[in-house]
Amino acid sequence: MNNHHILSVLVQNRPGVLARVAGLFARRGFNIYSLAVAPAEEEGFSRITIVVDVESSPLEQVTKQLFKLIEVVKISELDPRRSVERELLLATVRVTSDQRGQVVELTNIFEGKILAVGVEAITVSLDGHPDKLDDFEELLAGYGIVELQRTGRVALPKLDREARLRAVNNNKGKAG
Repeated sequence: MNNHHILSVLVQNRPGVLARVAGLFARRGFNIYSLAVAPAEEEGFSRITIVVDVESSPLEQVTKQLFKLIEVVKISELDPRRSVERELLLATVRVTSDQRGQVVELTNIFEGKILAVGVEAITVSLDGHPDKLDDFEELLAGYGIVELQRTGRVALPKLDREARLRAVNNNKGKAG
């Protein structure tokens, strides 16, 4: 999914905020591809990451409407080429005793984790870029997916080279 907008919306953590934000997108006819919410770095605030289909139309109008919501503190549109995106996948896959090793090997190749092993199924997890999860899911489908859950994307802007170097140098002084 290359044609998408990623919005990172910092909001005051209050009841009903998520419903109002999602409702705004629905009223404007925007197709929300993914939505993830969690507490932010500052107490009392949450970050809502919304992935929206680009074909829906420009986001300028909806961004203006979002700012009208009193709980919205900051909105950042993240360019997928200049952001770090991650998602979590959990899947239970039907396996025979002969296939179990194949699914374990596949999970290891993708740097995933085995969470539970049963007589006829195995539960695995994988976190990473959504494209990587798509590939993994497609390969698991050949074994028979019993149940699958994905979290939705979370994203932050990539650090520029100078900011990365400052962060590394700052952390050197804090070590041990």
